[in-house]
Amino acid sequence: MTSNPLVLVGASGWQHAAWRGGLYPDDLPEDWLLSYYNTQFQAVYLPAAVWQGASSATWAQWLYDTRDDFYFVLEPGEAASAKPASPRVLLATPGWEAQHVWWLDEAPDLRALAQRIAQQAATGEPLFVFSRSGNAGLLEQANTLRQVMGY
Repeated sequence: MTSNPLVLVGASGWQHAAWRGGLYPDDLPEDWLLSYYNTQFQAVYLPAAVWQGASSATWAQWLYDTRDDFYFVLEPGEAASAKPASPRVLLATPGWEAQHVWWLDEAPDLRALAQRIAQQAATGEPLFVFSRSGNAGLLEQANTLRQVMGY
């Protein structure tokens, strides 16, 4: 990673229908969703089917539309060599994921998450906190916890 963020919050993908009229304004154009998402979150987890189907031009646009401290975490797939050569694009191998990813939907206990963040801080390695379902309430709570803890 190019910088040293410790806790990065996000979801699996940025296109969740339930976010329209809530997280996303109703009138936000479809091609602005990632740019807006990147103002609320620090990372996105992309399923293999999504990122492997993206063209080089699409990847270039995604990287352009996001801040320099925003990360794309990729589910492993068949064509791992097809991932863009960017320090902001990380492949979540099973071993890496076990050390660096907390799934909110599987473990929504914020006290346990706070303990994990404290443990992770001792290593200096980043912790990505993701929601597969895009539960906006949990994501907001995780972002607040990250800020309260100073990360």
